[in-house]
Amino acid sequence: MNELYPIFLKVHELNVLLVGAGFVGTEKLEFLLKSSPRAQVTAVSKAFNPEFLELATAAENVTLIEDGYDEKYLGGKHLVIGATNDKSVNRQIRDEAKERFLLVNIADTPALCDFYLGGIVTKGNLKIAISTNGKSPTAAKRFRQLLEEVLPEEIDDLLENLNAYRATLKGDFDFKVKAMNEATEALVKRRNHPSEV
Repeated sequence: MNELYPIFLKVHELNVLLVGAGFVGTEKLEFLLKSSPRAQVTAVSKAFNPEFLELATAAENVTLIEDGYDEKYLGGKHLVIGATNDKSVNRQIRDEAKERFLLVNIADTPALCDFYLGGIVTKGNLKIAISTNGKSPTAAKRFRQLLEEVLPEEIDDLLENLNAYRATLKGDFDFKVKAMNEATEALVKRRNHPSEV
C-alpha cells in the first residue's frame, strides 16, 4: 500500500541542505532546479564534480561549501538531502536531521527517507508528481515521459481561462466550488465520451 501524502513545496521559500556533490548529488540538484529554478540550496561536499558545479553556478540561489558533513550545517534548514557515497555519513545525516525534526531524503535508501523526489511533469501552471513509493524511480521517469507526450501544450491556456472565469464568480465559497466543478466536469466527460463532443 502506498501511504505517501503528496504535497508541493515552495522550495524557493525554504532552505534545503544537500550533502554530496558526486553523480547522485548532481541528479538531486538537477531535479530540484528543474522543478524549482529558484530553490534555496546549500550544498556541502568535500569535492564538487564538474556537472554539479555547472548546475550550481548557473542557478540563482545555490551556495557551495567545500567541507565534509557536520551537524552545524543543519541549522536553519527545512529539508535535508543526503547523497554522499558513505553509508555511515548518510545515516548520521538522517539521524541528526531527525533529532531536529527536519524532513530528510537519503539517496537510494528508501527506509531512511521521509520523502522521495519522484517524477515531475510540468506544463505551464500544471504540475503532476509521480511516485512509485520508492520501488522504481526508473518507472516514475517513464510515466513522466508518457504524460509529457500526451498532455497538450495548450493545457496552460485552459488553466488561465479557468482562473479568469473563477475571478468573475460572485457568491459564497460553496457557490464558487459548485460553479468550478460544473465548468471542469466537461474535461472528464469529453475524455470518456469523445463522440459526444
